[in-house]
Amino acid sequence: MPSGGQSLDAKFLWNGEQGSIHVECVPNDDPNFWGCWHSTAKGFPVCAAYVDYPELGYRSMLGWVQLVCSTDNQSAGANFEIDPWALFGDAPCPYCWYGQRPTLFDAPSRPVRQPLDWTAHSFLAVTPLNEVADLQPRRVVPLIGFSWGFTDSGSEVVLHDVELLPEGGWDSHVNVLRQSYPFWRFSSMSDEQSGG
Repeated sequence: MPSGGQSLDAKFLWNGEQGSIHVECVPNDDPNFWGCWHSTAKGFPVCAAYVDYPELGYRSMLGWVQLVCSTDNQSAGANFEIDPWALFGDAPCPYCWYGQRPTLFDAPSRPVRQPLDWTAHSFLAVTPLNEVADLQPRRVVPLIGFSWGFTDSGSEVVLHDVELLPEGGWDSHVNVLRQSYPFWRFSSMSDEQSGG
């Protein structure tokens, strides 16, 4: 990615193996280059989070869950809400990106510039496929999360710091995830730490 932004490196543990994420967040200086639909994306952040994990095949299947709190969302910035990728906006799945060592990519934009505060909480998670094969409910297990975003004054966009979320960051979103996706189970971080 281009220079001039921020980055974050952090480690996670899953299934006895250590993995890591590398996050880069930079100003969008070329919306066309990034495939953005609106030229008004210029100046807004472009965020990508790359996964490194030693397992292969099905063992490397992971996903990203993202929630956003924005002053132009339904709660006017009072609450975090699900942020599905537009292509799968009506799909009953909590993951916005899923696959082998999936990369999270997001480049928010607004067709009309006005004062706006926008914060994303992005979580790398896993659904244990052995449990699905045993006909157990699909479960989402959090591994690691980070926060990023921007503030738009209406004329200038300032990127937020990219920060690692505390372990309780996921737990604060479990209720909205359970309400939004009733056919999935969402483990809390405390469940995982206690072996639940």
